[in-house]
Amino acid sequence: MEWLGPPPEVELEVKEIEARSILSKNDSPDIPFKFSLNPYQGCYHGCAYCYARTTHQYLGLGAGTDFERKLMVKINAPTLLREVFAKPSWQGDEIVFSGNTDCYQPLEASYRLTQQCLEACLEHHNPVAIITKGGVIQRDIALLGKLARIASVHVFLTIPFLDDQVRRVMEPFASPIERRFETLRQLTEAGVSCGVSLAPIIPGLNDSDIPELLSRARQAGARYAFMSLLRLAGEVKDVFFERAAAGLHPERVEKITHAIQEMRGGELYDPRFGQRMRGVGKRWAMIEQLFDIQCKRLGLNEERVGQGETRATFRRPTRQLALW
Repeated sequence: MEWLGPPPEVELEVKEIEARSILSKNDSPDIPFKFSLNPYQGCYHGCAYCYARTTHQYLGLGAGTDFERKLMVKINAPTLLREVFAKPSWQGDEIVFSGNTDCYQPLEASYRLTQQCLEACLEHHNPVAIITKGGVIQRDIALLGKLARIASVHVFLTIPFLDDQVRRVMEPFASPIERRFETLRQLTEAGVSCGVSLAPIIPGLNDSDIPELLSRARQAGARYAFMSLLRLAGEVKDVFFERAAAGLHPERVEKITHAIQEMRGGELYDPRFGQRMRGVGKRWAMIEQLFDIQCKRLGLNEERVGQGETRATFRRPTRQLALW
């Protein structure tokens, strides 16, 4: 396990399940990928701000401690992915790990579902992209380097905070900040195309961290960067402010509240996000400007992700390939 300090008080419950399908197809113009793969439901990292918390409620569970302590493991994920690759309809599209919960949360250290799925992608030359804050990814750096040489791999490390004390409040069981920057360095040295995700930006808490976060990520080898604004949909709002009140100074919590309301027209949540959020509120416009200026200064996002890359042709499974 990767946390610092004592373990959580709530007992961990892990349920192994047989999923009916493993790829989720996205049709929303606000999400920049088509297919995603999530080997796990729920996430041990326990991030107070996580937008995916509400998905646990569709399972009849809670968005609070249930989300981070009642976890489901899709033990047949690698088998299902190979079945997808065997279908004539599959054209070798990029697969994003993960669109919902972290594919490198601590459970991956023992279950190795993400690793096995990546091995299938390597075997069939299928491109992937990964978004994570989990240190377990360091185990798979050699594997990702091999895949990067024959297809394509893009890894984004989520690093929204500079202060590890703030990280422990907002992301209590995720990897320490220094380990994430070190992961960026190691991935870059292995030939993997990397970026940094400043997600979420919490106005009044980490918007002032943007210049140094981007600078350190660039020094570690990041070529790309993106950010997103905090979203407090449904029960996420209650979890976020409960954790913030327990771990941050009251004046800081008040500052965060006022800053969010300033950008949301007096509300704590607005269902608009992605490109539709651009330019909403003067403060957000200033944050966007700061981000864009720093990216330009550092040479980040000078090209689109994947631009100019030559990808190997997807290798459809055959009897001979199955023996390889």
